[in-house]
Amino acid sequence: MSDVSQTSPDTRPGLVICAWAPEDTPWDPVEDLSGEPWSPVGARTDPLPADEPATLADALIARLADPRRRALLLVGPTRRTDRFHLQIRAENRTEDGSGRLEGSGPAVVRSTAPAAEMVQALREAGLAAEATSEAEADAGSYLLYRVLSALPDEADAPSVGLLRAPAGASDDTVRRAVKVAAQAMARHLSPLPRPRPL
Repeated sequence: MSDVSQTSPDTRPGLVICAWAPEDTPWDPVEDLSGEPWSPVGARTDPLPADEPATLADALIARLADPRRRALLLVGPTRRTDRFHLQIRAENRTEDGSGRLEGSGPAVVRSTAPAAEMVQALREAGLAAEATSEAEADAGSYLLYRVLSALPDEADAPSVGLLRAPAGASDDTVRRAVKVAAQAMARHLSPLPRPRPL
């Protein structure tokens, strides 16, 4: 008797999760000895480790160019409040906020992730959370701008969001928030088309 899991194609859309500052926002997608990353229902987690911001931005853009990857959740710190933030826009600014990043790029780009649903899910999980239009001058805002400004100008563009964790949040709380936010994103993703038989 054949194993269906080995013969059936995986039609779950890929959801890239990247903690750009792992020392501030500990997120380990591998929870057990299996070596397999945790995945939300309906999607397949595609973890990407932190790197220098420009290199990481290029890697994220390249991953989302693959139509099998339909979403990106950036994870990092906020130093402003004691609650989780869903940053819903990014400005055309350098990483330190001192100048314009791209001369011909849009002044502002908006997140394509379902921010309202993500905030609601976080609150229902007992986590203080809010959506914010205020960007912080750091790698997170830089990455969000770079990725969003590189997305194709079409209705079916990938879902991209940025979750910021407060400095005082415990490791377990951060991990729980990432899972809740990722699951909320996954609910909006459609399965990949099945490959046609040859």
